Amino acid sequence: MKKHGCTVLSHGATGRGNDQVRFERYVNVMDPKFKVYAPWRDPVLLEEFPGRTQMLEFLHKHKIDHKIVSQAKKRYSTDANILGLSNEAEDLESMETPMTIVNPVMGVWPKDAPDKQEEVTLRFVSGRCVELNGEKMTPLKVLQMANKVAGRNGLGISQALENRILGTKSRGVYEAPGMELLAKALQCVYQAVLDRRSTALFHHLSRHVADQIYDGRYFDPSTRTAINAIWELAERATGTVKLGLYKGHAHFLALTDCPHSIYFEEDSSMEASAGLNPVSSQGYLEVSSVEAKALAKAGQISTESVWAKRRKTA
Repeated sequence: MKKHGCTVLSHGATGRGNDQVRFERYVNVMDPKFKVYAPWRDPVLLEEFPGRTQMLEFLHKHKIDHKIVSQAKKRYSTDANILGLSNEAEDLESMETPMTIVNPVMGVWPKDAPDKQEEVTLRFVSGRCVELNGEKMTPLKVLQMANKVAGRNGLGISQALENRILGTKSRGVYEAPGMELLAKALQCVYQAVLDRRSTALFHHLSRHVADQIYDGRYFDPSTRTAINAIWELAERATGTVKLGLYKGHAHFLALTDCPHSIYFEEDSSMEASAGLNPVSSQGYLEVSSVEAKALAKAGQISTESVWAKRRKTA
């Protein structure tokens, strides 16, 4: 924009949603001198166009041939990209309207998916999917194929009451079949290679990055630091996952070629094995019991139902 001499960014985000915050924050951090104009926050414009209905009437009155998605028969509006899409507004604003009024675009409802399970194999290297069903692919191709395979099997349709940045809530019906498939498969690899504390840290960092991106803070220092830490944890996330897709579900079938897995059958087996000696657990339990007994002797342990106790004091 600056190369073309622009000094102001004008966007069509409403004054009630998240996009306005993202647009303006990114403009601010990339160039504090760049200005932003938001028509949907301009009192003069709002007098004439307080909502979508008035804007559509204006288009019809002036015979402007422009189709607005929200005026289609489906009675809601849709925003989409390759990662997924969101359906919201109009009829979906009522909590008495079922999510099933939505006609899926990226796939089908689980009930309309095939009656036969489809097996899919995904190969991950350091947290990135590089193969799907044995075929090496670019990240873009992986996502396109994942959307296609998962979509036809009814994965990735959900409803949520979203907590907006400004503090309000909005309702949406979302579709992200490919992302759900990739996430479920990658989770199988992470479960195998991450220890308990690393798993907790990974979840914390991932949530932080998600919240930061949601708030338009991708370039913030904490976001960049968290992403670096996530890639460090993902370094050993290599393995091949086979899933069975059936009517909205992804069933685990197998995990192979996972060299950094810390799951060893002999250590966790309920049968006799050469793994962990059950007798050796005695010492660990004796040490851990010291704290438990100290809390009990100090009167800090209550076995009464918390719920029942609250009802007594209410």
